[in-house]
Amino acid sequence: MKHRHAPMVLRMAAIFIFVLALARPQAGQKEEEIITQGIDIMLTLDISGSMKAEDFSPQNRLDAAKDVLREFIKSRRNDRIGMVVFSRYSFTQCPLTLDYGALSGLLDKVAIGMIEDGTAIGMAIANAVNRLRDSSVKTRIIILLTDGVNNAGKIDPLTAAKAAKALGIKIYTIGAGKPGGAMYSVEDPVFGKRYVHMDTEIDEELLKKIADGTGGLYFRAKDKEVLMEIYKTIGQLEKTKIETKEYANYTELAGFFILPGFLLILLEIVLANTLFAKIP
Repeated sequence: MKHRHAPMVLRMAAIFIFVLALARPQAGQKEEEIITQGIDIMLTLDISGSMKAEDFSPQNRLDAAKDVLREFIKSRRNDRIGMVVFSRYSFTQCPLTLDYGALSGLLDKVAIGMIEDGTAIGMAIANAVNRLRDSSVKTRIIILLTDGVNNAGKIDPLTAAKAAKALGIKIYTIGAGKPGGAMYSVEDPVFGKRYVHMDTEIDEELLKKIADGTGGLYFRAKDKEVLMEIYKTIGQLEKTKIETKEYANYTELAGFFILPGFLLILLEIVLANTLFAKIP
């Protein structure tokens, strides 16, 4: 008979299908979820009159610091950043925000003379701590830049630093200015703008104590390039936490093979006992 091997072919096909079913074929996809947890950062910037010193040539200290802060802000992702400025007093220039454009715009408006002259480091730290204390974020830091000594305000800097430590807030401190002093521009009513030499007075011992007491670090910036590297270093030390979770979503396909396999076996039995039955 022309198709006498049909039952055997059906049986082999059924066996092949059952083998596929035993292999447990699956269909679906693996999904990956990336979770980012940012940190909270308060930029704390001295805007006292001495920040006009032009030892960060061709800029003064404040303008150089503002340029560096702009780049620092651009480098962050998913971090809330705020800003405190201070001289004789301290105030919040920008609360914690993810709107880096708005923050940069407020940074542009920072200028010497916004507040009466002086250097209230303790009040600046206290203000920044106050902005961070209610945050539920695990990592909270203050980056404080100053070129002077604490000579104003009712809050002692070390007392403010102890409050930061108690809340788990880390403080990085930066002393800005070249050793020996710098040229400082003044407006003379007779001769107009002229330059006078001004000694650089940075209380490095205090800044080190503030940083060490809170788990941070103290840095000395003698020019703009060094200042840029300092903020890069802090950025690398305080990275945004990134977690990756994988999820598998698969469907078992074995059931789709079992039924056709049984149908082929049934067809093989029917054909073997009808069309291809052996006649004695």
